[in-house]
Amino acid sequence: MKTHDYAVDLTWTGNLGDGTASYTGYGRDHVITAGKMHQINGSSDPAFRGDPSRWNPEETLVASVAACHKLWYLHLCADAGINVLAYSDAATGQMAENADGSGQFNFVQLNPVVTISADSGADLAKSLHGKVGALCFIARSVNFDIHHTPTILVGK
Repeated sequence: MKTHDYAVDLTWTGNLGDGTASYTGYGRDHVITAGKMHQINGSSDPAFRGDPSRWNPEETLVASVAACHKLWYLHLCADAGINVLAYSDAATGQMAENADGSGQFNFVQLNPVVTISADSGADLAKSLHGKVGALCFIARSVNFDIHHTPTILVGK
């Protein structure tokens, strides 16, 4: 088996002077970096005292699922002779919060809108979305359902 390793650095930037002396006395902000890439400014979900102008872990999880789906879908289309001209997705996810404060994702819903060339098969293009889950590294790693409702548009 071939392996790939990934490393990121996360630095908490939310010490407002007294550390975590009280639950309401510290910020949830952090910065994620990796190599020479642009940093990601993160926080917690605003429902958990986070900064709404920063990415939260739940949003980055939904984004990772959507991006992995897109990458594998494009791969499958290229292999099948489907010429994709445009791809966008308005992905959503639902997390359930338990009484003890823990939580888990119930599902992620992908809504890709794909434009293909007129000489590509729309039925095949739509069906390839169903093959992605068996291949996508992220989808294979999570324990919640990933639904997809693709829209296929045929370009001129």
